[in-house]
Amino acid sequence: MSDFIEQAFPNLKDAGYQITSPQNRKYNCIAWAVGDQSRWWQPEPSIFYWPAGVDREISVEAYVAAFAAVGYVECDGDQPEDGCEKIALYALNNKPTHAARQLNNGLWTSKLGQVEDVEHTLDGLVGNKYGTVIKFLKRPKP
Repeated sequence: MSDFIEQAFPNLKDAGYQITSPQNRKYNCIAWAVGDQSRWWQPEPSIFYWPAGVDREISVEAYVAAFAAVGYVECDGDQPEDGCEKIALYALNNKPTHAARQLNNGLWTSKLGQVEDVEHTLDGLVGNKYGTVIKFLKRPKP
């Protein structure tokens, strides 16, 4: 396992995780959560991709609107739902920090900044870096 990942996210070691891809700087966690491995999604600075018509600000409302632009709606809880894929939005001090996508097995997958993608529990990423999960969103599986 990765010492860097375990230092940045100490809960992962206890909760368990698996690295599922090599490092890649082309996309980030928001892009990974919506299934886009071709670009970095971030509202600021404007050199990064952000859905048209969505405010370019780091706010919960802007991130929810960005997910809505690709078909997601807010939902309750992290329980898997047949025919749906879910995203968990993390925030620290009410500022979005991270998004994870639920896998068919009920675990979650995340792109950790510019490093690897990992499979994990939601609690594995809770802490000083990403904060806590504040929203769940879902859309029909493609």
